[in-house]
Formats: sequence, structure tokens, C-alpha cells
Amino acid sequence: MPTLQITRRSDVLPPEEMAALGPTIAAIEKLKKERNAVILAHNYMTPDIYHTVADLTGDSLALARMATEATADVIVMAGVHFMAETAKMLNPQKTVLIPDLRAGCSLSEGITGADVRKLKEQHPGVPVVTYVNTSAEVKAESDICCTSGNAKEVVESLGVDKIIFTPDQYLGRWVASQTDVEVILWEGSCMVHERFTGEEIRRHRAGYDDIKVIAHPECPPDVLAEADFVGSTFGMQKWVTENQPQQVMMITECSMSDNVTAYAPETDFIRPCNLCPHMKRITLDNIRTSLEKMQYRVEIHPDVMERARRAVERMLEVKRI
Repeated sequence: MPTLQITRRSDVLPPEEMAALGPTIAAIEKLKKERNAVILAHNYMTPDIYHTVADLTGDSLALARMATEATADVIVMAGVHFMAETAKMLNPQKTVLIPDLRAGCSLSEGITGADVRKLKEQHPGVPVVTYVNTSAEVKAESDICCTSGNAKEVVESLGVDKIIFTPDQYLGRWVASQTDVEVILWEGSCMVHERFTGEEIRRHRAGYDDIKVIAHPECPPDVLAEADFVGSTFGMQKWVTENQPQQVMMITECSMSDNVTAYAPETDFIRPCNLCPHMKRITLDNIRTSLEKMQYRVEIHPDVMERARRAVERMLEVKRI
């Protein structure tokens, strides 16, 4: 298990912005102490959250692992609802808060537990691998979960010739290209990543002499074919930090580039900017309100939570590459 670390880089923001945000940040820090709370923030959070009040940052897999180690009484998820649900099922005795109930996910909203049951009826005996970008109800109908950072390893850990993969068709296709396991797909997609195109990437390349393109596997195949590296948000951040390219274009949600800039100050980030409207519902102001009013509490039906937790725990047992 990783050791929990506090990530703070308030110097990333201009002094004027930090001065304006100062009272809100101070109020949040005070409330965290009073509530014995910790803030987990996804890599797609805006820099004012990611680099100031967030205690723990990472991709979906890292946040899931961190949630199991959190010693605080209260977990505030600066991310989307399925992430808060995952934190709750791994910490059933803790209070888990999501600052805005509207912070959803197009992938999560595109599949139900009934859909998974129907897939299992159509393919009896075939295990279901479900991306964490899903509701607890869907996870409860699945054999194991995965993230974009460990999907191939999860699929191959089952030791079978065929699996059902839900809900992201593009991540599923990417996994299928990396393994000999047959992958049966659900035709879901991310509203942010599906908008990128291979033609767009080629146009950007034509405008720069030595740009490196790194892409999230939720992107369509023609985009991934143009990339120099394909990986999760953790993988992309690691690649940039280790390689320190002169110029890089990160094909994922726009705030990711803003946050990774802190770890590669000499790199020029070219931003083809697609924003996730759900992630952007989380703000410093509603994080403060969430801690003040202890809202909105994430609750999961006990039976659903138990079955969903088993699928997530099986994922956490698989080694991350």
C-alpha cells in the first residue's frame, strides 16, 4: 500500500489569486481540523483545489487505495459521485461527503445494474470486469473492478479466455489490443475523451517541431494511434515528470495539464482543452459549505455496498504496473 502524502504547491497559483482565495482556504483548513476531515482530490480538479486544500491527490486507483488508509473521521471527495461511493464502500464506518450531488459521470450514467445482469444472461459464465467509473449498483453486479491504470493487469489476473468489459468501449478496445483475452464490450464512452479526434492531433503536430502527445485510453482508437504514450492520469503525470519533454500535449481533461505543470516547469504544455462539466462542479466554495453543513453524505444500501466492495477489493489485490 502507498504511504499517504500531503500534496501542497500553493506557489503554482499567482500571488494575487492566492490572496483572494486565502480566507476560503483558511476556513477549509480550520473546518478540516474541527471535523477531523481529509480531502481527496482527483487529478482533474482545478489547481486552486488540487494545490491548496487537497490532502491526497491522484487518479481513481490511487484515490481508492488512499481511501483504505485514511485515518480521518470524514472524507471529502473532490471528484465525482462514483469516486465518493468507492470511498464509502471502502470506509463504511466513516462519513463520506460529496460537495455537489450533480457531480456525476457520463460513463456511470450510461449503464445500470440491470444492463449488467442482461449481459451476464447473454454470456453465461463470462466474468464481468467493470471500470470504476460506474455506480455502486453496477459494481455490485460485477466480478471485479479496474481503472485505466490497471485494466490490462486486472483482465489477465482472471486467467480466462473471455471477459465482459463495461462500460467504456474505448478503454475496453485498448485493453483488447494489449492482451490475448477476448473482450466483449458495452458501448459507453466519456463525454470529454470521445470528442478528441486523430485528425485534431495531427493538426496540432503539424504546428510544432518536437511535440510529444500523451493520451488517456478513454480516447477513441484513432487518437491513441497518434500518441507517443497512452496511460492513466497517474501514468501521464509520471511520464511527463520522468521525461521532462520540451513540449507536450496531454489528451485528457484540461485541468490535468494545469496541475502537472508544477512537476515539469520547463515543459511547454499545449492544451487542446476539453473540460469535464461534472468535475468542475466541485469548487473551493462548495467544499467549504460541505464541511460546514456536513453535506452531502454518501449512503449505499448495505447489500449493494457489500457486493460492490468485493469487486473493488479484488481490484486492489491486483498489482499495479
